[in-house]
Amino acid sequence: MASADTGSVGIGLRQPHYDALLRELPRLGFVEVHAENFFADGGAALAVLHAARERWPVSLHGVGLSLGSAAGLDDWHLDRLHRLVQRIEPARVSDHACFARAPRRAGAAPVHSNDLLPVAHTEAALDILVANVQRVQERLKRPILVENLSAYLRWADDVMTEPDFFNRLARRSGCGLLLDLNNLVVNALNDGVDEVATARAWVDAIEPAIVGEIHLAGYHDAGDIVIDDHGSRVRDNVWQVYRHALQRLGPRPTLLEWDTDLPALAVLLDEAARAARLLAACRETVAA
Repeated sequence: MASADTGSVGIGLRQPHYDALLRELPRLGFVEVHAENFFADGGAALAVLHAARERWPVSLHGVGLSLGSAAGLDDWHLDRLHRLVQRIEPARVSDHACFARAPRRAGAAPVHSNDLLPVAHTEAALDILVANVQRVQERLKRPILVENLSAYLRWADDVMTEPDFFNRLARRSGCGLLLDLNNLVVNALNDGVDEVATARAWVDAIEPAIVGEIHLAGYHDAGDIVIDDHGSRVRDNVWQVYRHALQRLGPRPTLLEWDTDLPALAVLLDEAARAARLLAACRETVAA
């Protein structure tokens, strides 16, 4: 059975690439999947995931736990995730620092918004996130990683910076951080500030020990807003931040995230190879 590499590069396992990946078997550190796509008890998709698991470590990345929801977690969702973790024995499990579940009105059952909505950086929001993360970890019997968001609004009652929020979340819950560098750049661009300097400062403010994985992706500049669409090659400014993150944090498992307008597999592997070269250089520097 394959094992994880602390300085490895992975790509997303997406349906259009299933046949090519399993035929070509490229050298990858891991593959990552959206956990919710494999909640069914059987079927072709789950069979492909099992086949991939025999060749590479798998990182399960969720989009539906709603870890920041004051309405609590969905029992069915957590049950399905627990079953998938038992089946796949993933290298890592992650989800987002967001809320997606809330009642439409007082007293009603929570509904899922199908979106990743940002939590406020307040003591109350932190308490909720800590409680939900701990419940997931107790059920899965493992620590999880929580990802920083690309957010298109900020809460007026924020009382702490985002890096401080994650540092405190990790200390209190025992979870780690899935550090999405593209999200840092997107947020800075939408705030109208220097994206490279701002993202580097964010990385400098985080406790290195809590970072368990890094995400790299492309974004779409729509003129009046920058959208985190994961539909293109990684931009040069994100690569600049990645180099800085490796210098600051050391080698970390890194995912090339591409979810829309999927290219040929060769394009994605070319992006992964670029990240692998930077990781190799980082390892050489650390060893020197």
